[in-house]
Amino acid sequence: MSNRLVNEDSPYLQQHKNDPVDWWPWCEEAFSRAEKENKAIFISIGYSSCHWCHVMQETVFQNQECAEILNRDFISIKVDREERPDIDKHYQAVHQLLNRRAGGWPTSVFTTPENKPFFAGTYIPPESNSGTIEGMGFKELTALITTKIKANDEQLFKNADEAEDFLKNIQHPKEATVLNEDFTKNFMLQAKNNFDTKNGGFSLKPKFPHASTLNTLLTIDRLYDDKSARAMVETTLNSMKKGGMYDLVDGGFCRYSTDEKWMVPHFEKMLYDNALLSSVYIDAYLSYGDVSYLTTAKECVDFWYNFMSEDELFYSASDADSEGHEGTYFVYTYDELFEALKTANIEEVESKLAQMSVTHEGNFEGKNIIRFENALVPQWFEDVRPLLSQIRSKRVYPFIDKKIQTSWSAMMIHSMFKLGSIDAKYKKRAIKHLDKLLNTMFRNGILYHTTLIHKTPKVEAFLEDYAFLSQALLTAYKYTQDEVYLVYAHRFVNKALEEFYDKGVWNFSAGKFMTKAEISDNTYTSSVSIMLDVLLSIGTLLEDEKYTHFAFKTMEYNSYELGRKPIYSPYMLTQVLRHLKGDRVIKTSLENIDINALTLAKIEYPFVLLKASEENDYMICGEKSCFAQTLNAEDVNALVSNSF
Repeated sequence: MSNRLVNEDSPYLQQHKNDPVDWWPWCEEAFSRAEKENKAIFISIGYSSCHWCHVMQETVFQNQECAEILNRDFISIKVDREERPDIDKHYQAVHQLLNRRAGGWPTSVFTTPENKPFFAGTYIPPESNSGTIEGMGFKELTALITTKIKANDEQLFKNADEAEDFLKNIQHPKEATVLNEDFTKNFMLQAKNNFDTKNGGFSLKPKFPHASTLNTLLTIDRLYDDKSARAMVETTLNSMKKGGMYDLVDGGFCRYSTDEKWMVPHFEKMLYDNALLSSVYIDAYLSYGDVSYLTTAKECVDFWYNFMSEDELFYSASDADSEGHEGTYFVYTYDELFEALKTANIEEVESKLAQMSVTHEGNFEGKNIIRFENALVPQWFEDVRPLLSQIRSKRVYPFIDKKIQTSWSAMMIHSMFKLGSIDAKYKKRAIKHLDKLLNTMFRNGILYHTTLIHKTPKVEAFLEDYAFLSQALLTAYKYTQDEVYLVYAHRFVNKALEEFYDKGVWNFSAGKFMTKAEISDNTYTSSVSIMLDVLLSIGTLLEDEKYTHFAFKTMEYNSYELGRKPIYSPYMLTQVLRHLKGDRVIKTSLENIDINALTLAKIEYPFVLLKASEENDYMICGEKSCFAQTLNAEDVNALVSNSF
């Protein structure tokens, strides 16, 4: 028999509709019931493609004994962190406060009947495995909590009150620091200290891609010709595309690697990772001319277009698991590949399998992840790839979360427009996707955060939606010069300032559940830093200093933390450098912008905007004056460099 989640749109909540747990969606009625019945609240947060969320569902939420405990003694609430990132951010802060370390998913929070949190964890197994509270299993933990709630345990309620009070007090920076380029030195020092010189990346394992860090290193290299920045970028990008975390068959990056070599991933694929990483690979191609970077970027975008879109809208994620196991769709046995290549009359089968890292023993649980250790995909792989795809086509494809998210979709559209400066077909696609996203998610003057494909959106937008959509609109304007996009961006920036901004501080959400926006680039780039990017662009394009002022006040407010720990906020550091160095605007005809899009995209200086004019020459301008002009697009790069 289904529970209350049967009426919810979220694919993640739908996954739990047949659990024996009497789940509530996030709603006032659930919290009122908890107070009325004096029951502790259990809040479980996850998302549809989260592997350990599936494990907890199988081991705990589908366990009859665990379900009976929850149904008898708790009010249990399920939250999709992708549908309600405001709620998720709040409880990630709760986890950080209560455990002095970052949380993750699934997130498991217990609160008093008045919804004051006193315990937070992630995956909790059904049975205990040690004598500490950290090793306490779900059954033992819930029994202990039930006893304390019924006994009105004084210490538990006191701890909950203290946690609640702490969370309500916004921590303001101690002082402001003068914004200067020396922040870059601290960033480079911290990046080098974290850098894996052998495999690239900025940790050992698990290893996440850190797209914002790579982006800022690219910017630093373009500004200062920094060879160590370039080395970190190239080592990381080359290692990531070898195969494993990167899917060489279908294309696209998985969420992260469980090992230090980027070989064994958790196999879920997220829209935001592929959008942000394709953007980095595009910039690296434009900077360094390595065609393999362009190929990787195109394959990421093509994967989402071919596998993960419908009616010009992008799905949010695909799962790691299929047929009950992680990675089943993605991996191969030696024998099936040998037979497939032999049947197709591929020459030197054993040699080719060895080059693809395919062995009898396998590199993942006895099976094989396709990988080229030298990071170079040979020409013959074009003949072999269709055979690998054909084998996959006979398998069950992983679950796809068909949720449409404004912020994540905008990230991919932004990358597609950048790719369109190199290959015009991506520009055409990007225009269609952007127009459809606006028609779907901006209704009756209200911007929305998420909806299911072909459904009416219900959850209103958060700061990240305004930020990333405005960025995509400004990129669209840059490469199309369609002023409708500039008007939309201007409108959304004004609305974001009205809803979320207060004297240098940005909130992530407004209304009843207000949460402060982070400045650190965690799962993906901070929405505050994207807003800085947007404000600086709007200020330059409209020649309106008030937007530059809002950007400056934001940077000033966060300057103390940024100066000390720039590695946590790399994209904000990029915007500080942009503020200090200044934008350059290239004014020329729309025809020149179209014909010479690639030449203009390859300009070394990273902070360049384009603006159509009636003139046929190229005018290089700064904030309040123009410096030079030329009739030759090839001369623009040098003229921009010489304008400093």
